[in-house]
Amino acid sequence: MVAGVVLLGVTYALFTANLGQKYQVIVKGTYLSPSGTASTPPRPDQAYVLNKDGALLTGSDAERVMDEQREQVRQAAIKSLLTQGSVALVLVGGLAAGFGWLVAGRVLAPLHRVTDTARRIALTPSALHERIALKGPDDEVKNLADAFDTMVERLDHSFDGQRRFVANASHELRTPLTLGRALVEVAMHRRTASADVKELGESLLTINTRHEQLIEGLLILADSEKQLTAVYPVNLADVVAHVTAQLATEAAAVGVELIRGPGEAPTRGDALLLERLVHNLVENGIRHNLPSGERWVRVISKTADDCVQIVVTNTGPEIPPYEVESLFKPFYRLGAERLVSAKGAGLGLSIVRSVTEAHAGTVTALPREGGGLQVTVTLPLDPA
Repeated sequence: MVAGVVLLGVTYALFTANLGQKYQVIVKGTYLSPSGTASTPPRPDQAYVLNKDGALLTGSDAERVMDEQREQVRQAAIKSLLTQGSVALVLVGGLAAGFGWLVAGRVLAPLHRVTDTARRIALTPSALHERIALKGPDDEVKNLADAFDTMVERLDHSFDGQRRFVANASHELRTPLTLGRALVEVAMHRRTASADVKELGESLLTINTRHEQLIEGLLILADSEKQLTAVYPVNLADVVAHVTAQLATEAAAVGVELIRGPGEAPTRGDALLLERLVHNLVENGIRHNLPSGERWVRVISKTADDCVQIVVTNTGPEIPPYEVESLFKPFYRLGAERLVSAKGAGLGLSIVRSVTEAHAGTVTALPREGGGLQVTVTLPLDPA
């Protein structure tokens, strides 16, 4: 469009400049008047014109007639070049924009597929199995899509191998731990067991319990990172009621008030994994609480617009905002718990995030004013 406007303007400027030049008509020989008599022509350096009646005009009259004709030609040029040319330019520009949009759409469509696939994989790590599988001519866009597919395939194999290794190693470690627990319990409960043996046995059982929790957490983490092959309707209100009933005894034993508000929250997913998600959140709120004073954990399930939410809030120590995101990393512990802790294996919130992402949801955490944490898990609403 810009090039067309420039071309139209240059054409009009050249035409106007050419039209503005002075012309004169020089005649050699004898001039015949309308009556047929011969007469002497005007001087060679003098302009003259013949009007429509055949009369000879010279001097100022000839200049006036030529100026009028020049103005008529200029007006015709303005109408032809500017008015009609501008209309033609707009029509051609519109057609060019339409065809350009169609052509660009066909060219960029494969790039949109690459972008959408990359975005889905970035938001949902379990979507690493997806491929673009672009069909078409062997051009630069197809080469890009094929290179992206190759990269994602290698990443998928790498993550899948890592998950299999964790699951297999955890399964293999379960047997010796179970056997070791049985042997320690047998040694402790013998009638001839001394007090030292019983004390040592209690310490070994505590260590064994921590190892079992770690292995159980690794197994759940490996399972939660797999692609969900079968999902079913699950009401998170039922899950909240079931989990809070299970943990009510543990909360009462440590003096933590468990407040539950199970509201209707229908979604779709793996019921066992969703139960583990809520269990980890509530258990985390109970264990990581204040040593004394006002101590509580509140669990709420609700429906918000086109999604459902689980909100778990607890009292507890002050948590710096920059530390919150790190709490979702595996084996990460806050403060003094980084060195040693009997409260868990450090996988609770990691499992929560993994299960949430496997269900195409999001999890966020905010430090609570006065201490503690508020964790919100958002999952898709079941339209049925």
